[in-house]
Amino acid sequence: MPEPDVPFGERILVTGGAGFIGSAFVRRVIDGNEVVVLDTFSRDALARWPGLREHPHLTVRVGSVTDPEAVEAALDGATMVVHCAAVAGIDSVGVRPARTMEVNLLGTWHVLEAARQVGGLRRFVDFSTSEVFGTHAWRVSESDPAVIPPPGEPRWTYAASKLAAEHLTHAFHREHGLPVTSLRPFNVYGPRQVGEGAVHHFIQRALQGGPVRVYNDGAQVRAWLYVDDAVDAVCRACVRPAAVGEAFNLGNPDAAITVWDLAQRVARLVGGDIPVVRVPRPGPDVELRLPVVDKARRLLGFEPRWGLSEGLRSTIAWYRGQA
Repeated sequence: MPEPDVPFGERILVTGGAGFIGSAFVRRVIDGNEVVVLDTFSRDALARWPGLREHPHLTVRVGSVTDPEAVEAALDGATMVVHCAAVAGIDSVGVRPARTMEVNLLGTWHVLEAARQVGGLRRFVDFSTSEVFGTHAWRVSESDPAVIPPPGEPRWTYAASKLAAEHLTHAFHREHGLPVTSLRPFNVYGPRQVGEGAVHHFIQRALQGGPVRVYNDGAQVRAWLYVDDAVDAVCRACVRPAAVGEAFNLGNPDAAITVWDLAQRVARLVGGDIPVVRVPRPGPDVELRLPVVDKARRLLGFEPRWGLSEGLRSTIAWYRGQA
């Protein structure tokens, strides 16, 4: 029997499906659906799921969303699109701001335009970001204004590209009737993470004996969402009729903590005498990032199930198993 609030019997294109959240979504839906992954494989979390790449329901296409022909071929026969492909991570964005805009904005346009031409899609789920709320995102809801600092600082290129892509996605809904949903995840973490996430780095450093490095004073506040809860929300966005034309914050307000306290908690859970140190980092940062998720609760039935300590223990256990 298919799970409630999980796609079933669909052909789903997952752009960026070799990424952290994309690959976890693929694993969740692969048994009951045909799934196509389009990815450049610059990062490969798909390989961290044993046997997933060989699953008979999975088709892998190596290519970029900036290539219209690759996008059109991957979309052939699709009934749903989950668009995760992006350049992400502060370090990656900082050294490739122009490429970030190309992939995140123009790549999104290519996927949307191909989806429009194919027609008949039941859902197009676009990944935006909590970064659209700027440096002080305190108890922000979807109706709060996006705050992008002035151009010139590469740190904000990612947020600007994602906000523009989100507007573009909803423009395709209004103008062409494409059944879109956009998601704004807040600090997703968990097993098999690739990229530049703080939890990922803290656990790896702690398992190596430290030191665990925290940038600046560590007083920055984040609300951490376990990857299984994030994937649950993506599945709901795919199938709930009320999701069409809407944007949703995805986060866990009950898992809010300073970055310094997070590093200390990781060190304690790993065990041993692991030092946690502060190191300077130039450039701007997000000081507060705490979402209101009432809209996702109301329209998607979304409810985070993983507490922070429970999620960290699960993540640490997975990383220990890779040693």
